[in-house]
Amino acid sequence: METQDLKTLIKESIREVLREERLLLCQMLMPYVSDQEQQDLDTSFGLPQDYETEDVTDLTDWIKNDY
Repeated sequence: METQDLKTLIKESIREVLREERLLLCQMLMPYVSDQEQQDLDTSFGLPQDYETEDVTDLTDWIKNDY
């Protein structure tokens, strides 16, 4: 295996581990919401599918691309 190939493999492995650890951290920091509390939130603020498109910022690509 060439040096550059090894460096690339190590970088990809580290990125993968960091991504997994970041997701675990997000899960740990996310507060628990009971079914009743979620129902109260839905009543107060509505459901996400009812929001206007311009009121929502989609961060899916931002998260998937490690930014």
